Amino acid sequence: QVQLVESGGGLVQAGGSLRLSCAASGRTFSSLFRGWFRQAPGKEREFVARISWTTYTTNYADSVKGRFTISRDNTKNTVYLQMNNLKPEDTAVYYCAAGRWESSNVGDFSAWGQGTQVTVSS
Repeated sequence: QVQLVESGGGLVQAGGSLRLSCAASGRTFSSLFRGWFRQAPGKEREFVARISWTTYTTNYADSVKGRFTISRDNTKNTVYLQMNNLKPEDTAVYYCAAGRWESSNVGDFSAWGQGTQVTVSS
């Protein structure tokens, strides 16, 4: 099983920036796609961004396009989510995920991090 360890969450002011990190260990050979999801209170977990480990192709939710950037570091087996121009509506628990399919669906990601709280104040 792939193990994911997240870091970087916290409290920031609207318009500020934050970078989340997700380090993977274990059997990562089947985790061809890695992504970020978020879940606000009372809402379903929603897709934020994903990246292919083989092609570096990226995809973003419309709500974060132009503000968030997903990237990878092959040597560290780590995925990052750079969040700029944060808004109060970005407040949520953010989860790192890994899977074998090119998908934005929660059910297609088999490994998940513990989640990290991101709170954006106005």
